[in-house]
Amino acid sequence: MLDVSLWRALLGVEKTVVERVEFDEDAQLLVAHVRPTSRARGRCGICGRPSAGYDAGQGRRRWRALDLGTIRAVLEADAARVTCAEHGVVVAGVPWARHDAGHTYAFDQTVAWLATQSSKATVTQLMRIAWRTVGSIISRVWADVDAGCDRLEGLARIGIDEISYKKGHKYVMVVVDHDTRRLVWAAPGRNSATVREFFDLLGPQRCAQITHVSADGADFIDTIVAQMCPAATRVADPFHVVKWATQALDEVRRGAWNDARELARTEAKRSRGRPPADAPPRPGSERAKGLKGARYALWKNPENLSDNQQIKLAWIAATDPRLYRAYLLKEGLRTIFAMPYPTAVEALDRWISWARRCRLQAFVKLARSIVKHKARILAAIEHNLSNGLIESTNTKIRLITRIAFGFKSPEALIALALLSLGGHRPTLPGRN
Repeated sequence: MLDVSLWRALLGVEKTVVERVEFDEDAQLLVAHVRPTSRARGRCGICGRPSAGYDAGQGRRRWRALDLGTIRAVLEADAARVTCAEHGVVVAGVPWARHDAGHTYAFDQTVAWLATQSSKATVTQLMRIAWRTVGSIISRVWADVDAGCDRLEGLARIGIDEISYKKGHKYVMVVVDHDTRRLVWAAPGRNSATVREFFDLLGPQRCAQITHVSADGADFIDTIVAQMCPAATRVADPFHVVKWATQALDEVRRGAWNDARELARTEAKRSRGRPPADAPPRPGSERAKGLKGARYALWKNPENLSDNQQIKLAWIAATDPRLYRAYLLKEGLRTIFAMPYPTAVEALDRWISWARRCRLQAFVKLARSIVKHKARILAAIEHNLSNGLIESTNTKIRLITRIAFGFKSPEALIALALLSLGGHRPTLPGRN
C-alpha cells in the first residue's frame, strides 16, 4: 500500500499528489510519479496566477529531489503549458519546484545552505551536481529571498568600497549598512556608473534619508554621493588615510635606501676575506645594510614592535633624521584618529602645518590630500565611523571566493555573498 503522506514527507513536497513510486535497480534511481493538487494546478509558472490551459507541452519531465539515503530520487510529472494574461504561453507552475528549474525547492535550499557553509568540492560531491549548477541554484534562491524582502529599507549610515574577486582587474562594488552590519547591495564594476546604479535603485526619497556615507578617497564615489545625497555627511576611512601616510613614509624610506646604495657604489671595493683593522670605513654600505630590514619597523604600530624592530627604529632615529621625521609624521597622523573630536581638530591643523614645512616631498603632497579631505576626516572622528566593517565584509567575500575556488561569473558570487552576509542565510529543509 502506498503511504502518500510518508512519501510526501520523504520527498519534501507540498500540495502534491503522489500517484506511484518506482525503483530502477539498474540505474539505482527512485522515480516518484506526481501531479499538483487541483488547487495548485493550471497556474502560470512565473507569477502563479490561475491561467487557461494551452497544450500538453513536450510531455512529461523530471525534477531532481534530495537523495533518499544513497539512492538518487526524481519527481516525474506532466509539463503542460498555460496561457497567462501577463506572460503569455508558459509552462504551468508546479508546487515542488521553481519555474524553469530542474530541482525541487528542498534540493535548492540544501545546496544553498551547503554553499554558505562548505567548499565547492563538498557541495558537488555530496549533491552529485556540477559547480555551475550550484551557481545557478544560488542565484535562484537569492532571487526568491530578494523578492520577499526589502534590503534597502531604513538605510541611514552606509559604507561603500570595492573588492577584487578575480585576476585582470575584476571588481565588485559593495555597500554595507553600518547600523545592521549587513551587506545590502553588490554589483560588478568599479566606476561611477556602478555607484550610480545603487543610488538609482535606492530612489530619491530614500537617498534623502541617508545621513552618513563612508568610503575611501575615490573621487568618483564622492562625486556621485554629492549629487545623489547632498545632505549626507561624507566620511573618510581612517584606515585609508593612515595608509596614505604609510605609503609616503615608504617613499622616503626607499629614497634613503637608494641614496645609501648610490653612495656605496662610489666607495672602494674590498677584497675577499676579513678586512684589515686599518681599513677605511664604508658608511654607504653600512647604511644600505641597516636600512634593508627597516620596512616593518617603520610600518608597525609602536606597541606591536618586536625587540629587534625597536632597536632598528632607535638606530634610524640616531642616524637618519629625515626618515625618522617621516616616521613621526605617520605616527602623528595615526594618533589623531584616537583623540576626542575637539582635540583632534586642533591636532590635525598642527599636523598639516608640520607636514607642509617638513621638507619631505612625499608628505608635502600628502598634506594637500589631507586638506582636500579634511572635513571628511574630522567627520570620521566625530561620528566614530570607518570602513573597518566594509573591510571585514570584503575579507569574508574573499574567503567565500577561496572556498569556492573562484567564480566564473560575478553574479553567482554576489548572490552567495548576499545570502551569507545579508542577514538571510538559508536554512536546511525541515529545520526552523
